[in-house]
Amino acid sequence: MPVVTIVLAALLIVLGAAGYAASGMAAPTALIPAGFGIVFAALGAAARKEPLRKHAMHAAAALALIGFLATAAGVIEVFAMLAGDAPEQPLASSSKAVMALALAAFLVLCVRSFRAARKARAPGSQEQ
Repeated sequence: MPVVTIVLAALLIVLGAAGYAASGMAAPTALIPAGFGIVFAALGAAARKEPLRKHAMHAAAALALIGFLATAAGVIEVFAMLAGDAPEQPLASSSKAVMALALAAFLVLCVRSFRAARKARAPGSQEQ
């Protein structure tokens, strides 16, 4: 999962930079995904060290949940755009939707990984 976290970080950094460039460098809030990406990169790097892995990955999952909750409205706004209702800031809505979907996918992968790790630690799960 540390590698997946670093890939997510790169995606969010690119999303933030692309959004900022697409706004004509006039909307610094377009860099918010890049800020999240920097934190995910640090957590992914920390998770590469075995003693820090559990804590770093749980922190990454918590950050992903917070980020998802903050950007989930973007998905609804994109569906509204597809239905013909133009939001005030279509670029922001699209960026939020991409970020929300990426974070949701990451959360699903985290939960699957946490469950697999717990199952592997359960008594009787190791062959003798």
